[in-house]
Amino acid sequence: MNVIKSLLLFILAGICEIGGGYLIWQWLKEDKPYWYGLAGAVILALYGIAATWQTANFGRVYATYGGVFIVLALLWAWKVDGFKPDRWDMIGAGIALIGACIIIYMPRHHIV
Repeated sequence: MNVIKSLLLFILAGICEIGGGYLIWQWLKEDKPYWYGLAGAVILALYGIAATWQTANFGRVYATYGGVFIVLALLWAWKVDGFKPDRWDMIGAGIALIGACIIIYMPRHHIV
């Protein structure tokens, strides 16, 4: 799979998971209307679907997604919640993202 397409799918999945979770959080913790929770549930289901569009196997996709999720969660917190990541947040997220990219994008040599 094209790396750019794959990264965009990871970003789509992350936005769906974080956005859906955020809506449910708003419903349950911030007293928003019930439809926040319903919308969040639908969006979380879309996250599960978006992840299946990757071509690698389940374990490798979800291991990689963990690193992408860390970066997206910090970006969401910064832009939506006003949390300002510090340099240690950024360094940790960078390490996680590098590890995630190694897991999914490095060539594999299969011995037959």
